[in-house]
Amino acid sequence: MINFQRNHSLLTTYSGTTDPMLTGLLLSILLLLLSISVDSFLTPTRTSVRHLYVSKTLDILDESFTLSPEELNPLIRIGDGSKEKIINAFGLLPLVVSLLTGPIWLLAMTVVEKISNMNEKFDPNREIFDYTGKIWSRVWLTSTRSYPSLSGEIDSIREREGPCMYVANHASWLDIPILCTVLDPVFKFIAKSELEKVPCIGQQLKGGNHILIDRDDRRSQLRAFKEGISWLKKGVPLMAFPEGARSKDGKLMDFKGGIFSMAIKAKVPIVPISLSHTHAIMPANSLFPVQSGNGKLHVHIHKPIDPNGKTDEELTDLVRQALLSQMPREQHPVGSPTAEEPIKQLQS
Repeated sequence: MINFQRNHSLLTTYSGTTDPMLTGLLLSILLLLLSISVDSFLTPTRTSVRHLYVSKTLDILDESFTLSPEELNPLIRIGDGSKEKIINAFGLLPLVVSLLTGPIWLLAMTVVEKISNMNEKFDPNREIFDYTGKIWSRVWLTSTRSYPSLSGEIDSIREREGPCMYVANHASWLDIPILCTVLDPVFKFIAKSELEKVPCIGQQLKGGNHILIDRDDRRSQLRAFKEGISWLKKGVPLMAFPEGARSKDGKLMDFKGGIFSMAIKAKVPIVPISLSHTHAIMPANSLFPVQSGNGKLHVHIHKPIDPNGKTDEELTDLVRQALLSQMPREQHPVGSPTAEEPIKQLQS
């Protein structure tokens, strides 16, 4: 843990005295400059997204990038049986990147949290705090050759004003940094409470006041519902995985009941997001990506779905249809109808 008071003397006025407000201002400026420089370097322009990526999406949906056990060729094995985790030769790159960038991210969160605790008005929605995670996600994905391509309603989510509920299929830990990269405005994850124990990720979720839920605890579910409605009323979008857990084989699983109740109660639109091939790049039994995701990982943003006048079951059907329409064929559940034609907006 960083001793903020001890290092506070590094930021002083010319007269040699320390000022908490001056410290906060200087650190805010530094973080702002860092975020601008990182965004301009890492984030592709909307024009490049449309011209470079959309034309390849149809091919991506028909391909499989899942590696065989022989192709994985693990170098390191941790644990036994179903809990075994592996690292192969490619995984050494993200391992090194994580060791180099993780402490910086941790330090950034610590500094922003200290400033926020000194002044509650500094970052009321923890937007700046969460932005440290967005910067880390972009740096990490780019450095590990796992930056996704994008298609669909890209401009609408970046220009969106007002709350909504984002929902995506969930097949890999990689989904989290990818969504943090794609969803530029502040939003709050609805996540399992056990993620609070994961290094860096746990601090980001807890310090950012994201919604942590224990699905086996009725009180936790009710608390999560109230927190979700509160964020939506403040104009902050939510991000949920309706399956409630990661799919081990990448195939879309059944949705948990009542997942759309917050959107129905708050009368906010639901925006489905299809994630492709994350399970192939970072499968459930790996600690890090096992291959490059460049040209393989893809994100499609669908048009919003209005929940007004619709039941939870009707919304479930609409969201599933949307997600599957832009998911690879190998990620469709066995026996489910396969979309024969991609949605028209992708071809426009």
